[in-house]
Amino acid sequence: MTTVISDEILAYRQKLVLDHFHDEVRQEWDDVLATFPHPRYELIPTMTVHDGGTAVRGYYRDSRRAFPDQDHEIIALRHSGDAVIVEFWLLGTHLGPLGAIPPTGNRFRVRMTAYFIFEDDGDGGENLVCERIYFDSLTLLKQLIGGLNLRNPRNWPLVVRCLRGLLEEAGGTPDPALVNTPKADLS
Repeated sequence: MTTVISDEILAYRQKLVLDHFHDEVRQEWDDVLATFPHPRYELIPTMTVHDGGTAVRGYYRDSRRAFPDQDHEIIALRHSGDAVIVEFWLLGTHLGPLGAIPPTGNRFRVRMTAYFIFEDDGDGGENLVCERIYFDSLTLLKQLIGGLNLRNPRNWPLVVRCLRGLLEEAGGTPDPALVNTPKADLS
């Protein structure tokens, strides 16, 4: 079954998503949060969910402490029946802790995809209900840690701390909402 979406809805969704991206780079968190009736981020590589304004603000705080110069380059933007799908490069410099991983000072550039999921608001409009992000965490970690000169013994303690931090980050329990998913009804 194909759902036809009006040009007005497509234009509304696209403007909201582009404003969302722009406000994230400017670190205007109130404006970013205002794009959702209830903020929710799902990070698939780490299997974590940040649900609600307080949790999402914590995610913003932690990610910008790790990468204060975080930016993006949009590659493509596509529309689906219930989402705007954005492919982009995320880039920045690792200047603060990333969870338990200490800062390395290295730059990164990682290709990502974000699904901005929309639902009908019941009044003929649309609400953004979730930003679901996919990326290859190994590519990110390789750029953050792999850029350290392992031949220099002064870097060895940092490498050990990074590896310990990586193991600590990988040991978390996946959010049940991302694991216990229903099968798609394709009939």
